[in-house]
Amino acid sequence: MSGEKQEQKKKKKKEKKQLAVLQPVKVKSALLPLLAEALDELEKEKKYVDIQICPKCKSPLVQRAGSMVGDMSAHTGFTPPKYECRNCGWRGKTVLKATNKPTTVRDVVVMAEAKDADQEKKRKQKEQ
Repeated sequence: MSGEKQEQKKKKKKEKKQLAVLQPVKVKSALLPLLAEALDELEKEKKYVDIQICPKCKSPLVQRAGSMVGDMSAHTGFTPPKYECRNCGWRGKTVLKATNKPTTVRDVVVMAEAKDADQEKKRKQKEQ
């Protein structure tokens, strides 16, 4: 009987273990709809631009960090530049870009490759 109880305890421990699944957090930004409208108006005027956007709060108030903030190596060209958001205070080297430029064939190929890589990554995670 003691052997059966130990096996039951082991099964309960295994059942209790659960991997944490991170859910993406959706941030609603008040500036994002205004940005989309501004890009549409510029597109009607045949003016095409890229606007940097904060990946955390989706605000277009992103600027390159100064050298006095600790980004001297980026200003000398050794590392990629660091950006900071004036809205939420986020700092990082990856920034999103919103654009109103028409998509080219090259852009479509790059997006398709990224999508395929993402699907392949998800498939490998399911197999494990």
